[in-house]
Amino acid sequence: MTGQTKLMGILNVTPDSFSDGGQFDSVSAAVEHALRLADEGANILDIGGESTRPGATAVPLDEELRRVVPVVRELARQTKTPISIDTSKAEVARQCLEVGAAIVNDISGLTFDADMPRICQESSCGVIVMHIQGMPQTMQIEPRYDDVVADVCRYFSRRLDDLEAAGITRERIVLDPGIGFGKTAEHNLELLSHIATFHSLGRPVLIGHSRKRFLKKVLGRELEERDAGTLGVSLALAAQGTDLLRVHDVRATRDALLAWQTVLNHRP
Repeated sequence: MTGQTKLMGILNVTPDSFSDGGQFDSVSAAVEHALRLADEGANILDIGGESTRPGATAVPLDEELRRVVPVVRELARQTKTPISIDTSKAEVARQCLEVGAAIVNDISGLTFDADMPRICQESSCGVIVMHIQGMPQTMQIEPRYDDVVADVCRYFSRRLDDLEAAGITRERIVLDPGIGFGKTAEHNLELLSHIATFHSLGRPVLIGHSRKRFLKKVLGRELEERDAGTLGVSLALAAQGTDLLRVHDVRATRDALLAWQTVLNHRP
């Protein structure tokens, strides 16, 4: 692989995710796809059972459990690739950790469910703390910041302190600025060009930019035509030392990063 940048492969076990909703809605199809992502170079597999696209409807606990727990259980049996559960529900996190997940990826930074810090503290899991302004249902209604980079950085600083006080050591935490979660296209571009600011907090940085709506503003492309733009952003992020990229197309991203790094390393 390339330098420090690792890849998190996306698997949405949902009917309504913005990019791949409904494609992997059976356990067998989901597991098959996740194993393919691992073979293609994913360092982590991120499993989600609730769409968090703008305006998405919340999923009941029982339904989210039905979607994700069997997939996590079966994947843990078939692969050594670390599994991340993408959820903001403490009970979903708890049950997935019990059957083999190693990471909790929470869009709310462990704030939507009061039990989530305790569940994570009692486990040895890694924790991905994301920034979001508002809720998925409302987050894209006129998001505003004084200075988006500084504001998100201050949020992370507070969350690191709060979670450390709750017994979750900083060494277990990865930071995700939350591209597209309560941000305009300009906000997203500001965040994407200031990775060093987030690294100043001393924790790894994850970026989830794959096929997202800001690329339409940049490229004028609809969803199905955003893979090339996603690769371009991936290279720009790797050049800034981004630790983790959360992507749909693992194979193409791995190849692009490997080719890019090979050329850089070949220079006299």
